[in-house]
Amino acid sequence: MSARGFEVIEEAKQRLEAACPGVVSCADTLAIAARDSTVMLGGKYYQVPTGRYDGRVSSQERGNTLPSPFGDASALIQNFKERGLSVQDLVVLSGGHTLGTAGCATFSNRLDNFTKTGKPDPTINPRYLSHLRRQCPAPGSPNRVELDKGSEFVFDNSYHKNLARRNGVLMSDQVLNEDSRTSHYVKNLAHKQHDFLSQFAASMVKMGYIGWKNKHNGEIRRVCSMVNTH
Repeated sequence: MSARGFEVIEEAKQRLEAACPGVVSCADTLAIAARDSTVMLGGKYYQVPTGRYDGRVSSQERGNTLPSPFGDASALIQNFKERGLSVQDLVVLSGGHTLGTAGCATFSNRLDNFTKTGKPDPTINPRYLSHLRRQCPAPGSPNRVELDKGSEFVFDNSYHKNLARRNGVLMSDQVLNEDSRTSHYVKNLAHKQHDFLSQFAASMVKMGYIGWKNKHNGEIRRVCSMVNTH
């Protein structure tokens, strides 16, 4: 689920509040919606641990600690490690990018002046580079590009196949195929869809325990976008 999908979570939460107020948290609602959305598009069903409470603080600063689309492998690995997630979790969960799109601003630096060299990112397949340039013809283009061309509405291992072909959109995606610490996971998942679907389910459950809150240090929000004012 991306930030652009939170209106769906808010609608689901309001229906839950109407039926059973103060019972189901936004954290649980989001986790179940994420599971169901992948299952509907071909992913594996898994049991979502429930009973999690919501945070009592909303902070943009915390949001800024999320992995950057411009991050290199070391930064991504460290970001996940700080949350108790492994290198394998990183590569598996990144496979969620088999769905969705990215704005041109998040990868246009790769197309013509990568790291101020005046040249494109050498890890982009030349044919795919031409495609991305057509989609983002000028700096500041508002266009969006599918993260997994040809399979953007199916939850499968096509994302990893595309990385192996050097058809990744974001720098933070393609580096997974270029770094020795992550590339073998990419290659394995590119060849074994069953492994990807099973491992994705396991990593999602593992990620769901990060920062788990209960009634002593959390709350069940009435509106997901803000803390309760009581």
